Amino acid sequence: MENFSELIMKRRSMRKFTDKELTQDEVVTLLKAALMSPTSKRSNAWQFVVVDDKETLATLANCKEHGAAFLKDAALAIVVTADPLASDVWIEDASVASIMIQLQAEDMGLGSCWIQVRERFTASGMAADEFVHGVLDLPLQLQTLSIIAIGHKGMERKPFDEEHLQWEKIHINKFGGQ
Repeated sequence: MENFSELIMKRRSMRKFTDKELTQDEVVTLLKAALMSPTSKRSNAWQFVVVDDKETLATLANCKEHGAAFLKDAALAIVVTADPLASDVWIEDASVASIMIQLQAEDMGLGSCWIQVRERFTASGMAADEFVHGVLDLPLQLQTLSIIAIGHKGMERKPFDEEHLQWEKIHINKFGGQ
């Protein structure tokens, strides 16, 4: 990318991927971005599970009733977890790491999509976090925030149109202030 403004304009959720696999260098670059993400008091409460096994990806695609089926076609998933006992702001820290992974993917020309796991449920009503724990054999103390699906883009998406920015949601000095 030319600059950060271009990067955030071009980053769009991608739910269609090609069959092309990621290289080891691409995976390492994505993981470096995750590990460099800022955390409160540098607690580094997050943990990342990298999934490239097609059967496991297909199983994880069932973690939610809606909005995760495309995971089966991704080249890679990075499951973003954190330990609430290590940091009271684990949700924020894991969220920052999730978006850092997505921005790094876009910078590399890859597509990505955030799959929300925390506070979501499978079609049978099981907590999505519990489902992911079972599939990946996660330690009990870890909570899953998201799964970031990553792969080579299977379609083109137009960059974000600045004409649609909701400037009315910006308030100066106080809410509704002028």
